[in-house]
Amino acid sequence: MMIAQIVFDRFTDLDVFLTWDLLNRVRRPDWTVKLLGTDDRHTSLAGLTVPVQGRVEEARGADAVLFASGPETRALRLDRAYLARLRLDPTRQLIGAMCSGALLLQALNLLQGKRATTHPRARELLVTTGVTVVDEPFVREGNIATAAACLAGVDLAGWVIASLLGEEARDAALAEVVPVRGR
Repeated sequence: MMIAQIVFDRFTDLDVFLTWDLLNRVRRPDWTVKLLGTDDRHTSLAGLTVPVQGRVEEARGADAVLFASGPETRALRLDRAYLARLRLDPTRQLIGAMCSGALLLQALNLLQGKRATTHPRARELLVTTGVTVVDEPFVREGNIATAAACLAGVDLAGWVIASLLGEEARDAALAEVVPVRGR
């Protein structure tokens, strides 16, 4: 199974690296997580430059596709050439987004008639597109999911793992990162 994380310049670090870490806690030979972009490297909002493992076109073959967030989502949602590179199929793929990445899901017509969530700074823009925006950390509608605020990446990664491998695999992957609770 291949999980694609779509990144671009000025992506939000925690939104990408939290889900990257959690998804890579699945230890199976048939499980691959890749960062995909339009260039060989993309630089995060905090200034960290990371190499990608492939181009965004590879997302069409992924079992799950997760979009990063960041200020560039506002411009990318209007970039028809960029969007045309993303031929996704919600009937066979899990497709999710962190925070303002929901703007890209909307631009790909994946949120029509669905509830969604996003970061508060992107909320009004998403509302103006006709999407029903709710103030919840995680919203799943069929094979489409949106998460709001960086720490909701735990929910997004957990959803992907549970959907593809079951709840036991999700619980095992997340067991090492959930906060310790008193007995």
